Amino acid sequence: MGVEFTSEQQDFAAAVAAFAKREAGTRAQRDELTVNDREQHNPSVYAKMAELGWLGLTVPEEYGGSAASMVDMCILLEETHRGMLPIGAIGPTLITGGAYAKFGTEAQKDTVLRGIIRGASQSISMSEPEAGSDVGNLSTKAVKTADGWLINGQKTWCSNAHISENILLVARTSKEGGKHEGLTMFHVPADTPGLQITPIELMGNQKETNDLYFTDCVLPEDAVVGEEGNGWRQLMTGLNFERLILAAMSLGAAERAFADTLEFVTQRKQFGRPIGTFQSLRHRLADLATEIECTKLLIYSVAREADANPDKMLAREASMAKLKATETAKRVALEGMQMMGGYGYAREFDMEKHVRGALVSTIFGGTSEIQRDIIGRTLGL
Repeated sequence: MGVEFTSEQQDFAAAVAAFAKREAGTRAQRDELTVNDREQHNPSVYAKMAELGWLGLTVPEEYGGSAASMVDMCILLEETHRGMLPIGAIGPTLITGGAYAKFGTEAQKDTVLRGIIRGASQSISMSEPEAGSDVGNLSTKAVKTADGWLINGQKTWCSNAHISENILLVARTSKEGGKHEGLTMFHVPADTPGLQITPIELMGNQKETNDLYFTDCVLPEDAVVGEEGNGWRQLMTGLNFERLILAAMSLGAAERAFADTLEFVTQRKQFGRPIGTFQSLRHRLADLATEIECTKLLIYSVAREADANPDKMLAREASMAKLKATETAKRVALEGMQMMGGYGYAREFDMEKHVRGALVSTIFGGTSEIQRDIIGRTLGL
């Protein structure tokens, strides 16, 4: 039983795991790299990954990347998140890069994709105060002018915009047709005049996501990414990629939370013996180990199908992977905290960080409720 990898993939997974252990294997290292867990992205660690060529894993070869498989990408994300590497920008960057690779102009690809390879962060901005799960309801306007495009409006929950070189903006260019019509993607350098990036205060005082305010922001005519008015369809074509990214990250996080729990219950003693030997905890751990294994099999099965059929929309499968992985990570972290008792809530241990990360994973990138709704619709419901 288990996921079968080629010898090269096994070596790759081992190399990433060794890198994570070397760079962030101790709590002291992670505290230094994240300023005591306030910063979720460390540029120096990210730069080392760029030097190793790992950040260009999904970038086409003509732009200096490896054009590797979805399975390879999942291996990278699983191992980096199992190893707790502080590279918070990698998910949004890969998601954004995927859209540019499919729809960008040659100039846009040259800027963004080569930037990804050298370690630059990229962001995608869809959500608005009144358009979260209902992305089609967005109202940020892009009006065509003699000079190009005039952008006005507010976006929210934009991950890592404050450290990104470029932002892929989804704005409304027309009100004709249904709410999913008239949406367009735009290439926006983060230093564009008229764009204000404001951090959102998060649980644990972490710095990850932002509000974006566009006030008479002028973009050139060639800032459109893909086709004008076709932004919604372009977003839909990237869902397999996006949801697999989030699923693989959550798988690694679940594995790490489980490993930390297992280590604690084998060392912590009560009533004269390790608490992990009590049946109530032993059965919990058995269930969690089973859930993690099922999650891993699902994710890599979907990744292999995506590799075999790159143009196929795997709406149900990708949503299942995202749903299963994030809900499993949440369950593992919460049960781990419960099994650790008060220590699970203390900042002395990593479990409270695991809980924070797992809780939000069931919200971003499409909530668990939305994933269930998508799966239900594929069943004809």
